[in-house]
Amino acid sequence: MGKPLKVGIVGCGAIIGQYLASFRRLNQIELVAVADLDAARARAVAIDYAGVRAVSVEELLAADDVELILNLTIPAAHAEVALKAIAAGKSVYGEKPLAATTAEARQVLDAARAAGVAVGCAPDTVLGTGIQTARKAIDDGLIGTPISASATMATPGHERWHPNPDFYYQPGGGPLLDMGPYYVTALVTLLGPVVSVLGAASHTRDERTIGSGPRQGEKIPVDIDSHVTGVLVHAGGALSTLLMSFDAVKSMSPNIEVHGERGSLVVPDPNHFDGEVRLFPLGAEAWETVPVSAGYVDSGRGFGIADLASTPPGAEPRAGGALAYHVLDVLESVLESARTGSAVRINSTAERPKAVDWTVLTDDVGALLAQ
Repeated sequence: MGKPLKVGIVGCGAIIGQYLASFRRLNQIELVAVADLDAARARAVAIDYAGVRAVSVEELLAADDVELILNLTIPAAHAEVALKAIAAGKSVYGEKPLAATTAEARQVLDAARAAGVAVGCAPDTVLGTGIQTARKAIDDGLIGTPISASATMATPGHERWHPNPDFYYQPGGGPLLDMGPYYVTALVTLLGPVVSVLGAASHTRDERTIGSGPRQGEKIPVDIDSHVTGVLVHAGGALSTLLMSFDAVKSMSPNIEVHGERGSLVVPDPNHFDGEVRLFPLGAEAWETVPVSAGYVDSGRGFGIADLASTPPGAEPRAGGALAYHVLDVLESVLESARTGSAVRINSTAERPKAVDWTVLTDDVGALLAQ
């Protein structure tokens, strides 16, 4: 606290560009080194980012000037890289999910607790003005006591645009584990932790056809359920209905709606950091826009790391490991319920993260707002 957090990145794939754009604007973070199994990708980042060196993964883990490892590897490697970073005495922040399974995620959290280092995890989209303004509207009582919510993500499948979509249709993939972390993290942020779930799932096709890239036209097998629905029972009593699909074509429904006894709220896309929040109070004649009133202004991927950097030692970051573990537990349990046909009680829990006040973290945004 009080000085930039020195960060090293493992994994220089496509998502790194969004983190780099944020890091250039955040005084709370100093990027010092990058590593990738493909050394050329790491060198390309280092050339474009002043003061950053490209090293091997082993060198990065051993580096004395790296305090936190940003883990941008594939989900199957999340736990392995995190455990190595923790063993080297470094805090970790990973792309979602925290690990491929809750068993692996528990190992990460236990190791971090024993080592006295912090764990953070995406998505940090919930720290932006969109979800945080919606949360403030709920906390301020604009819809009364929350009764229910619905969360919808419908797409005909990522193979239409992704050149190598195989992993989306193998165990560990699917619409729920791919996109569910954004939606369930938002629902927990808005309504609190989940205590039980009931799920159902299906798939419409045994194979998919790649629609772009050098493998265009190639057929790939589908070994997972590609349409998942679930009912989440929150500790506070609200019921959330979840629909995650790689089979449906499109939905006109908002990404998330929250209904209370005195009003309904439209919540923006949880895969984005901002967006319009709309309210329909009981007795009103039309929807009204809720003014932006909370969250990190003009935020992007990596703001969760800046938030972690300002978190007192021993305290849980807003985009922290406990929340990420609980979300993964919920997602796994929905799939387990779909498999068994029975409701599943959630063994984990997580504190509803502390709300983010309307906050400007970057100098460029502050200067713009002052004009």
